Amino acid sequence: MGKEKKRKQPPSDAAPPQGDEGEGRKERKGKKPKKVKAEAILPSQIKNKEKRSELHAKLKREKKAEKRKLARERGQAIRRAEELGEQPPEREVPRTIENTREPDETVCRPDDQELFAENDADEFSAVLKQHIIPKVLITTCRFNSGRGPAFIEELMQVIPNSHYVKRGTYELKKIVEYAKNRDFTSLIVVHTNRREPDALLIIGLPDGPTAHFKLSKLVLRKDIKNHGNPTSHKPELVLNNFTTRLGHRVGRMIQSLFPQDPNFRGRRVVTFHNQRDYIFFRHHRYIFETKESKVASKDKKAKTSESKSQPEKQVICRLQECGPRFTLKLLTLQHGTFDTKSGEYEWVHKGDMDTSRTRFFL
Repeated sequence: MGKEKKRKQPPSDAAPPQGDEGEGRKERKGKKPKKVKAEAILPSQIKNKEKRSELHAKLKREKKAEKRKLARERGQAIRRAEELGEQPPEREVPRTIENTREPDETVCRPDDQELFAENDADEFSAVLKQHIIPKVLITTCRFNSGRGPAFIEELMQVIPNSHYVKRGTYELKKIVEYAKNRDFTSLIVVHTNRREPDALLIIGLPDGPTAHFKLSKLVLRKDIKNHGNPTSHKPELVLNNFTTRLGHRVGRMIQSLFPQDPNFRGRRVVTFHNQRDYIFFRHHRYIFETKESKVASKDKKAKTSESKSQPEKQVICRLQECGPRFTLKLLTLQHGTFDTKSGEYEWVHKGDMDTSRTRFFL
């Protein structure tokens, strides 16, 4: 016979349970368990790829449906206000990095008399007041190859009155003296690395300043689809979003490269657009085209198709890109002409300046 298991008996001194056993069971049954709110599961928490993509698509559909619902409600509110003759609700402005920019004390104001006085006395005033015709010298680093020569050729077509001088083995200080003696107002040095242009050095002559830009995303004219060929007319210059004191100074430096009397018959426009401290360069020309569009006749008695549709001529304006296309990022701005040893810097870009996405300097 197997050994019988002995049941554990409660100690004799243990207190008996209060109340009836049945009542205790009823109380336990009557209590409802608390509902625990299920936390929303993020797609990044799911390891299975298929289920993760399904959840991501589901969340995306829900977000789009909610967006359409809000847009429908806004449209209904606007129509209701128009029917009642009331003013429609104001349109909400979306939050972007640009309109949530950190406040900057150096932002230029239209009534800043000190800024106007500085403009009259800075290094670019003689060129911008048309006392001197801008004359630009373009050169390269010592080892120029790859797309460098093609980029310089297109840059010379963009900037009027520009001349190319081969660098050879000369030092940059000697090139600066050479340009000063021949009455050049600016010097542009195109730097190449691994057969690719990667930097641009703009030196104002004769007294500076010197700006060092990082060059990226270069697209030459031949790589632009349906590009146009520029003419020799003086282009119109457009500078956008250079709002701070530093941006204003850089903008005037770029402006001093171009003549201040554009020839609008050439329909050429050169744009330097600053956005989040990146300067985007574009070169376009206007094209005016005459197109015929058929307008339906209001005469209901007209039977023939010729009388119903009357051709109407419309002049349409569009832009044709001429190239090149590239992006600049300011790295340093130095007082005077190029001097790496004893030069004094107005502004230097450092790595710890990029800690905030809403902080801009230009």
